[in-house]
Amino acid sequence: MTKTILTYGLIGGVISTIGYIITFLTGHEDMTFAMIIGFASMIVAFSLIFVGIKSYRDKQAGGSITFGKALKMGLLMSLITSTIYVFVWLIALYNYYPDFAQKYADTQIEQMRAAGSTAEQINAKIAENAVFVENYKNPVIVILYTYIEILPIGILFALIAAAILQRKTKHDKAEFKAWVESQE
Repeated sequence: MTKTILTYGLIGGVISTIGYIITFLTGHEDMTFAMIIGFASMIVAFSLIFVGIKSYRDKQAGGSITFGKALKMGLLMSLITSTIYVFVWLIALYNYYPDFAQKYADTQIEQMRAAGSTAEQINAKIAENAVFVENYKNPVIVILYTYIEILPIGILFALIAAAILQRKTKHDKAEFKAWVESQE
């Protein structure tokens, strides 16, 4: 089980960083483009949770796996994938995008102006963004923000995969059937 978790978690981690690589290699500075590519790579990366759990269930667990065990596997793969994503973001941020927070904040204000937001709304967002930019100077906060960006998606995939891929053994089904019959 450990080998499966590590294998799929590490592959997922590499895939999750493809968004950074594409954005960096293309020199594309459009935040919307970067977010679309980034989230698409996260979805592909977390899809490996399904593959990993199914592979383990079918090849190593005799065709059955409980919800709890599948969830544990999915959560651990998600944590590995997310940690690689966070680590790569820290390298990219401090080496290639040191002004990311300010550019991100400026992009939000530009989008609000283009959408016709009121001066009051824009000023409120400017104040909010000033806090964000200041917070982003702290590496611990950067790490937390980045985990908040990716880990919930992984947790959701782990829950869905565990629910879909759980499969009881014939023995478990027989016990459940006997319990149901005893309740009637």
